[in-house]
This record gives sequence, C-alpha cells and structure tokens, in this order.
Amino acid sequence: MEPGNDESNVGRWVDDEMAALGPAADWQPNLARGLALLGEQRTRRRGPGRRWAWIAVGAVATCVSVMATPITRAFAQRCLSACVSESGWVRQFLTAGGSGPVATNAYIKPENRKVAPDFTLSDRNGKSVKLSQFRGDVVLLNFWATWCAPCREEIPFFIGFQQAYRDRGFVALGVALDDDGWTVVKPYADAKKINYPVLVGDGKIAELFGGLNAVPTTFIIDRWGRIAATHVGLCKKGEYEDDLRAVLNEAGTTKGAQL
Repeated sequence: MEPGNDESNVGRWVDDEMAALGPAADWQPNLARGLALLGEQRTRRRGPGRRWAWIAVGAVATCVSVMATPITRAFAQRCLSACVSESGWVRQFLTAGGSGPVATNAYIKPENRKVAPDFTLSDRNGKSVKLSQFRGDVVLLNFWATWCAPCREEIPFFIGFQQAYRDRGFVALGVALDDDGWTVVKPYADAKKINYPVLVGDGKIAELFGGLNAVPTTFIIDRWGRIAATHVGLCKKGEYEDDLRAVLNEAGTTKGAQL
C-alpha cells in the first residue's frame, strides 16, 4: 500500500493483504500444528533473522485463524498492524497461554497522567536532545524502526502534524530502535524528508517506557511533560489527531515551565 494520509487506507490494506493470503477453499486452520512447527524452529540455533521471521509467521498465522469471525477482526487487524518484538506480546501469548498487554489507544485525563521518563539522545548531527527540553510543548514521541512497515505507514502522518501544528507549540520526536543505528536511520530519514527531530535509541530507552512490547508505539506528552495518550500498533491518522487536538487545546504553560 502506498503511504498516504487517507484513514480508510488502513482497513483496506488489511483486507487486501488478507485476500492475498487467502487459502484454498477446503483449507482448515490447524493452529496446534502451526505452533508446534514454530516451537520446533525456535529450538534450533539459527541466526536472529530466521528466528524473527518465524515469530512473524506465527503472528500472521494466529491472525488468519481468527479473521473468520467479525468479532475477532479488530484483534486480527491490530495483530497485522504491529511489528512485534521478540519479547513482545505475541511471544507472551504463545508461551503464557494468552496473557500479555493488548494494543492500546487511550487518552488519559489530566488528573490521572504520569510524567514521562526523561532521557538524552543524540540527533543526526551529534547534538544532544533531551526530552524535558520540550517542556511547554505538546510532544508526539514515536518509537519506530526502518524495518517496520506499519511505522513507515505512520511517518507521513507525523510529517503532516509537524507542518500543521508547530506554530501551536507542538513537536514530533522520533526515536528509531534499529540495531544498525544511524547507518540505516540517517539515509531513511533523509530520503523521506522527515521534518522533525529523529534520534536513535536502544533497549535502555525502551525499558524506561515499560519495555515497548511492539513498534510502532507512540506517546502524546502534554505541556507539563505528562503522558496524555498511548498508541500501540498502526493507528489511523484521525486517532492521533483527535488526541493531539485535545491536548493542544488544554490550558498550556510557557516554554520551559517547570512542574
């Protein structure tokens, strides 16, 4: 699917992808066998790329098996929408009988918000960037990776938000979690003409925010540095924009104000 800002593209993309994966008419899902094969592969000591590939296959197989009923379609769409890490919720689902976090899209009332963990990372020019330096602005903090297809779908949204809302005290901030760091992130950011600060993070940054079970994961942070909304997995542009507008319209502070 070509990147774009049309919210309807998300659902259509899932439908198209599932149609392309459609099995034969007499095929019946055998989840037990699929999980057994997945477990067999996981016991073999192969390279990380092969291991990740089988985890992805397991996630897609699970989604295919539940797409048959409308009730479970939303779950399947989220499953296909998130690039799940090896320590993420799909792994927990397969190894712990279904326990684990669910994809979220939650706006948090001001009285219930918690301050976002602070961190310092370097941008593409080697300049240190600290999250708390944006206190007084509304920040969209996006954790992503160049290899993550849903992340790539969302980046045009964030470019548009930066253009539309920067004069209202807004900044998008991307933290890439690629193992190869700036070697792959800088060319990608340049090619896509990303107009907001891009940083490169690691596992330590992920742990600050609860482990980040999946990418993309995006936090909307209010002018006091508190997490006002959390989005996990591929979301529609309108989902982000509704929360952004709500937080931007809240009574603000001046740039650099302290809690």
